[in-house]
Amino acid sequence: MTDIRRTILWVIFGFSLVMLWDQWQVFNGKPATFFPSPPKQSATAPKGAASAVPTPAPAGPSAVPATASAVVPGAVPGASPAASRERITVKTDMMEVVFDPEGATIVHTDYPKLAGDKPGIPFVLLDQGPDRVYVAQSGLIGGDFPTHKTVMAAVPGERTLRDGQNDLSIRFESPVQGGVKLAKTYRFKRGAYDVEVKHEVINAGSAPVSPQLYLQLVRDGNKLPGESSFYSTFTGPAVYTHEKKFQKVEFSDIEKGKADFEKASGDGYVAMVQHYFASAWLLPDGLKRDLFMRKVDNNLYAAGMITSLPAIAPGAAQTVDARFFAGPQEEKTLEKIYPGLDLVKDYGWLTILAKPLYWLLSKLHDFIRNWGWSIMALVLIIKIAFYWLQAKGYESMAKMKAINPKVMALRERYKDNPQQMQQEMMRIYREEKVNPLGGCLPIFIQIPVFIALYWVLLSSVEMRGAPWIGWIHDLSQKDPYFILPVVMTLSTLLQTALNPVPPDPMQAKMMWFMPLIFSVMFFFFPAGLVLYWITNNILSIAQQWLINTRMGVPPEFNLPKFR
Repeated sequence: MTDIRRTILWVIFGFSLVMLWDQWQVFNGKPATFFPSPPKQSATAPKGAASAVPTPAPAGPSAVPATASAVVPGAVPGASPAASRERITVKTDMMEVVFDPEGATIVHTDYPKLAGDKPGIPFVLLDQGPDRVYVAQSGLIGGDFPTHKTVMAAVPGERTLRDGQNDLSIRFESPVQGGVKLAKTYRFKRGAYDVEVKHEVINAGSAPVSPQLYLQLVRDGNKLPGESSFYSTFTGPAVYTHEKKFQKVEFSDIEKGKADFEKASGDGYVAMVQHYFASAWLLPDGLKRDLFMRKVDNNLYAAGMITSLPAIAPGAAQTVDARFFAGPQEEKTLEKIYPGLDLVKDYGWLTILAKPLYWLLSKLHDFIRNWGWSIMALVLIIKIAFYWLQAKGYESMAKMKAINPKVMALRERYKDNPQQMQQEMMRIYREEKVNPLGGCLPIFIQIPVFIALYWVLLSSVEMRGAPWIGWIHDLSQKDPYFILPVVMTLSTLLQTALNPVPPDPMQAKMMWFMPLIFSVMFFFFPAGLVLYWITNNILSIAQQWLINTRMGVPPEFNLPKFR
């Protein structure tokens, strides 16, 4: 009976790992490996059609002009000769934004306060060059109107946010095209990553017009530079609506016509998400919009919104206010910009646990002022919260350790009579009031909390560039000298040595092999994650040692026997 229980326990453990991997796949925008949900039938055009997502409006995403492929600055293939012009840079205290007068498109954003991949170079999010395309565009469809391919003139004015200034605006105006003139005004604010974008549509013709405004983000489907093969995060487009909440879409699903997301709404946003950073177009709530995602060129993908404007009489104008965000996934900042924008920092299926953990971690940091020590303090608080539950588990393990010599003797005595051996072992468990599974249940209950904390540390941009002590200058990067992973491996092995030896020799070997196998991954994990795991191991060892001593079971190290 005991062997059966152990087998069941290992099956549960293995199944838990399978479920964890399955949900990890879902978190990263991939279809579930073992329990996929059937794709919903979406109104997508057949392969080869111009539109990936037709809409009931007079002009859908297919009417949005195709985007130029990767280019060198100042040379836009397919554009007018005037497109080889000087780009315009706007500088604020938080970022530098580069506009291409062709469509007044945002083609580059960098952040002087955020370190890039190379020392002394700011981090770059949006960019347009030979190897990378990531831009923000807008324009009009529904006629021969100005689009993001129309060359627009910048109104002369200040381009740098000076000390004492709280905001800065830049205005672009298109020539009259199809009887319509489009003016875009970008308003930057001090201390902000979001930009107010006013689209003013002026009817300069002699007949009423009813154009549609589109806002889209276009980027290539390449992997991020330096992306780890041992842990992955989602990169791609996403949609948020109050009804369906946050919906991620893989680039591969767009290409295959299997993109599943809400196609129309009166609220929400469209975003491009990557590790630590995101961009998004937002329209005011209550304004109807059609949402689309499509492949626009070789390895280029677009995600955006289309909203219809009411009929504009000759000589009249219609204004649509929008907002554009491009910056780090700072949860507090995102929450202030728009309810639900903080979900671009995606914790997956454990959001309900992860958000309170992040809140507590940020509060600890406000007091401690060091993210490394804050991580250790948070793990300590969690261990205290689960002390009683984990103590029950360790007490059960201590009892198992105390009767382990009797169990081993029984296995040796009745090795030729398995049935009798099981009966005798069950008798000992009843007499000693020991539950063989008692040490495992508390651990399983805590697993979701620590997985949620794992995603908090992996997803939080605050870890990026945050030092701890000595040689750890960036908690989001792996330990350069692998000191923390070695300590983590040793602490895991020490914890294993303190556990009772399973009677089954195969299980005893697995107890040693599994920590070693999982430890290999931690050599490539961010230092912040490894630090959290070390803290958890050391506190668990201390608690286990304390409980064993209190119960009169002297702590001893059960070294592996692989013969």
